Amino acid sequence: MSGGAPSFYGLDLLVFAAHPDDAEIGMGGTIAKAIRAGQKVGLVDLTYAEMSSNGDVETRQREAAAASAALGLTVRENLGLPDRGLRTDAEQVDKLVSAIRRHRPRVVFAPYAIDRHPDHTMCSRMAEEAVFNAKLRRYMPEEPAWTADMLYFYFINDVHPPQLVVDITDVQETKMNALRAYRSQFEPFGSEADWVPTPLTAGYLGNVEARDKLFGQPKKFAYAEGFIAKGPIAVDRF
Repeated sequence: MSGGAPSFYGLDLLVFAAHPDDAEIGMGGTIAKAIRAGQKVGLVDLTYAEMSSNGDVETRQREAAAASAALGLTVRENLGLPDRGLRTDAEQVDKLVSAIRRHRPRVVFAPYAIDRHPDHTMCSRMAEEAVFNAKLRRYMPEEPAWTADMLYFYFINDVHPPQLVVDITDVQETKMNALRAYRSQFEPFGSEADWVPTPLTAGYLGNVEARDKLFGQPKKFAYAEGFIAKGPIAVDRF
């Protein structure tokens, strides 16, 4: 689809992420490509990543703002749910339901459920429930129900066979610039007392770039991002 969403949609794409930087890792290029095509893209972080080994909430929010500017996001918000305390209970899931109904997206994205980080797995489950609940007119009837056209899952830490790939060759550098904004997460930052080695500080951005190359290779794209669809993918013709 080219151009912005029809007027009854609020956003073309709405992306859920457990932490600031998750969406940029998994689908920053797809986001940048959609925005370059004139689409409206929103990103909803579930937590402030307050349990992260490096950095702090204030630093992470400045970095998220810089990454948002690099991508050109239409809107970014944070639900303020507890880092390492995400649950599929109604109190938390309903916040995602409200976000969907408020932003009226055409397509929703969430992390793939198989991931080494439990918060990514939980975010995936929460988003799947929220997409379903958001369309039920008798669920939270004080808010108008909304049915997204499709739910897709993106990869963060792991590599899985994708159902589809998006060519991000022309926007790969935009994606990497957005990721570099998260300096506290991906490189030694400040004095040795201020940071600890983690998988993210051990060449993680190079791994992201390598995975994008891997996903692109079967289709002869220099770089691509992979996705799994919830339900069948519809096409007009082959």
